[in-house]
Amino acid sequence: MCGLFASMGNALDQPGFREHFEALRHRGPDDTEIFQPHGAVTLAFHRLAIMDPSHAGDQPFKSPDGQTWLMCNGEVYNYPALRARYESDYAFASHSDCEVILPLYREFGIAETARRLDAEFALIIWDGAQGKLLAARDPIGIRPLFYGYNRTDGGIQFASEAKVLTDQCDTVKPFPPGHYYDGEGNFVEYRRISHVPAFHNDSEQTVCRELRERLIEAVRKRLVADVPVGFLLSGGLDSSLVCGIAAHILKQPLQTFAIGLNEQPIDLPYARQVAEHIGSHHHEVLFSREDTLSCLADVIRATETWDITTVRASIGMYLLCRYIHRQTDIKVVLTGEVSDEIFGYKYTDFAPDAEAFQRESVKRIDELYFYDVLRADRCISAHSLEARVPFADLDFVSYGMAIAPEMKMNRTGMGKYLLRKAFEGMNLMPDAVLWREKAAFSDAVGHAMVDCLIAEAESLYSDDDLNAATEKYPHSTPFSKESLWYRDLFEQFYPGRGDWIPGFWMPNRDWQGCNVNDPSARVLSNYGNSGS
Repeated sequence: MCGLFASMGNALDQPGFREHFEALRHRGPDDTEIFQPHGAVTLAFHRLAIMDPSHAGDQPFKSPDGQTWLMCNGEVYNYPALRARYESDYAFASHSDCEVILPLYREFGIAETARRLDAEFALIIWDGAQGKLLAARDPIGIRPLFYGYNRTDGGIQFASEAKVLTDQCDTVKPFPPGHYYDGEGNFVEYRRISHVPAFHNDSEQTVCRELRERLIEAVRKRLVADVPVGFLLSGGLDSSLVCGIAAHILKQPLQTFAIGLNEQPIDLPYARQVAEHIGSHHHEVLFSREDTLSCLADVIRATETWDITTVRASIGMYLLCRYIHRQTDIKVVLTGEVSDEIFGYKYTDFAPDAEAFQRESVKRIDELYFYDVLRADRCISAHSLEARVPFADLDFVSYGMAIAPEMKMNRTGMGKYLLRKAFEGMNLMPDAVLWREKAAFSDAVGHAMVDCLIAEAESLYSDDDLNAATEKYPHSTPFSKESLWYRDLFEQFYPGRGDWIPGFWMPNRDWQGCNVNDPSARVLSNYGNSGS
């Protein structure tokens, strides 16, 4: 997880540049470099050293002829094959996984380079021979990237977080996942991972085998690092699967981390069961209502969002990652995001038919970079850690999205049935966890956390304040005192930038049973045993 900035022209002369670039240092405290190749562009990089942590791996990288420069915040999982392809005729300067992008670009150009990467990435290339600044982002948007046009000369600028660009650009936008920028003003889609040309007709047995093999390989790829690796273990299905698979592969104790409120945490006992089952060195972190309130502003500043669901779910993750950063030497953490979007939430039990279920899944995958992926990136990188997301593996997502939605809908009374069935009998975790009903993370740390936030908002705002929100915030108007509180805090840090987020993450209100006024699954009639 690194922090990058790139700009046409001399950004060093722009007011406040160094201060704003310094605001990215949490993403990469191990090295900072600023270069202006050919006097035409500014390339700046804060490095979190993961692969080849020596200074040979510092970025930007440049080609042997000095014409092409690269910055990449990413992990390239097919780099061994790419390096083997080019090492006979390309003089690599490091053993970094990202450096292979330079000869790949030399051979194929930006479009095919983006397509051929099995990676989580946001990359910038300066092609001095063509005088072009190019960029690309992975198909899901795991690694963040924003862009804007400098108000002084109109030159394009890129940065890992939006906050770096706000004082220099009138408009700042997220770089769309699965796109590349061609250096001539065009953002071109090279892959839409949610698009399914045709569903395959695999049997349930085949589907389960394919899911199992692809997820195991996705975890395996993400265990490679030259620094210590840890695992976020909530006690839910997804993170437990990641931990169970990793323990099965490594055959040695993992470092696992779980967090819960100090008042009736829901998931901590389940995380403890999984940790005992796999024999991990397990860390439990407890936080209080006071911690919830005291970190809220920091969470909103870090996440650059006002969305209720994202903020609620960020609090526990932010505090957990802070603990990992302060108390351990771990620099990489594996997480369980991007399963729900493929296999369903509690509210997708209400999908009226398979077609509606698939449309919702496509929508959630397409918008991941605004919500769950954003949350994980910011909470983890805020504490100088790197996130790796096995469920976001391109091969796994592509296959999962092409499963006929009729098979993924909850027909058994147990959500994510196929995923659970795929790992039945492997003894990766206790059966009580494998077949446990889902509880959303913001609820699972303890219901009292959300109750505390709602109560505090009620004490801060009147009904008149909420009624006035329509005029104050016409874009995605806050509809509760809690959401108004988050929006006001957001505007303190990022005034007038509320359109970074397209809207509130909410269940599909068009579906019967989902027309609710709170995003928590607790308000749904099928919540059942999720909170126990």
